[in-house]
Amino acid sequence: MHFNIETSFSFYLKVCCLTLVALSISACSSKPSRYALKHDTGPDRYVNHHSVADAVPRSEPKSRGGNKDYRVNGKSYRVLSTSKGYKKRGVASWYGKKFHGHRTSNGEIYDMYQMSAAHKSLPLPTYVRVTHLKNGHSVILRVNDRGPFHRNRLIDLSYVAAKKLGITATGTGVVEVEAIDPEKYHASKRQKTQNKTSNPKFKIYLQAGAFSQQQNAHYLQDRIINLDLPYSTSVKFDPYQKLYKVRLGPFASVDVADTVSDTLYKNQINKAYIVVD
Repeated sequence: MHFNIETSFSFYLKVCCLTLVALSISACSSKPSRYALKHDTGPDRYVNHHSVADAVPRSEPKSRGGNKDYRVNGKSYRVLSTSKGYKKRGVASWYGKKFHGHRTSNGEIYDMYQMSAAHKSLPLPTYVRVTHLKNGHSVILRVNDRGPFHRNRLIDLSYVAAKKLGITATGTGVVEVEAIDPEKYHASKRQKTQNKTSNPKFKIYLQAGAFSQQQNAHYLQDRIINLDLPYSTSVKFDPYQKLYKVRLGPFASVDVADTVSDTLYKNQINKAYIVVD
């Protein structure tokens, strides 16, 4: 049998390379996915959130990524063409380690120590002022991501932003989100938000439906009343939108509203969401 040393050595090198590749792939696949974390968490180390400055509004072009209409979990979302005039109240949540270091919807890297946020419909990027209505604290954030996709949430805050607003302990907070026009912001020299202005007068409701026909609104109201929930259900006409709105509440907290929302969902009333007045 003829034995070729050069051929044998070449074969040996190929085997070694293939083995190393296989081991590398195996090692990568063994790393836990971020989705292995059932519950999102904050950092393991202390973070001095007082030292983190607000985002500074500036005029930016829309990012290439994250500005088209999209679908998540079978639901369609429409991206607003402009943030001008946007102002809305609702529930804020936050996200941390589960997404830290991963790409945001506009292609940037999410950093839970930066003043950023995720929103379902605002153009990316958009600068917003978020005010915690319970304590009056405000922050300015740069929206560069999509979410949150919980039906009762308006905005997802970075960990440090939530810490500054005082909602990391409770997980959620009732907030007002207002889009900022960078040019107007700098023209009026509003370099700091009014952190001491408190507006505790708000109420949390569930809007179960909105109808152009009054009889349909009353039909839904009767369905909810038959569930024998310990909350008032009303039908009010909105003259601006010309709709009859079915609302349930008010509720003492976001957690209570979430629980009632789940009860409605289980009874095929699946379009209820939190509104704040």
